[in-house]
Amino acid sequence: MTPADSTFLPADWFARPATDVAPDSIGCTLVRELPNGQILRGRIVETEAYTPDDPACHAYRRQTQRNAVMFGPPGIAYVYLIYGIYHCLNLVTDADGVPSAVLIRALELDTLPPSLDLATPPKLHRIAAGPGKLCRALQIDRSLNAHPLHPSSSLWLEPRPTNWQHQLDSGHLTLTQTTRIGLTQGVDLPWRWYLSNSAAVSKR
Repeated sequence: MTPADSTFLPADWFARPATDVAPDSIGCTLVRELPNGQILRGRIVETEAYTPDDPACHAYRRQTQRNAVMFGPPGIAYVYLIYGIYHCLNLVTDADGVPSAVLIRALELDTLPPSLDLATPPKLHRIAAGPGKLCRALQIDRSLNAHPLHPSSSLWLEPRPTNWQHQLDSGHLTLTQTTRIGLTQGVDLPWRWYLSNSAAVSKR
């Protein structure tokens, strides 16, 4: 199956509140096509939601050059840098002009990325267990900022597999909802979700 033929989530899937998209993203697959044509995949197992009235949201006070992407249409990538070295990937959600996004915090990778240059590679389930880690593993940086989440942009989401959804519906898989991590504002909002039994979750 080529990237152009694969099933991907359209922009209107993201045109909902971040607090709806964040839990619904768990179980979906984040797909990255590298410049050399290689395809990397990881199942999303942890997310956080950020909304306009949320003091922890980058766009809470006003629109700036950094957060302008959040005010754009749903279904695009918002990639920013923290601590000057780590990239974070967010999915822009809600309506055009409403600054909302979902932070992808952790992935379960299918395979070890061959480009990962580590003297002692960690266990596969820990390679993408954190927003900076997953961006490093999938080579996601600010060059993808404001790009549509679409195969033509080399970054997209595939829906939950049918069997995965059945396991969730039957209770064999469960999601945990809790507070977000590493914040000084909005710390009491329970807007973080993760796959309860996943070893790839960044922190429980």
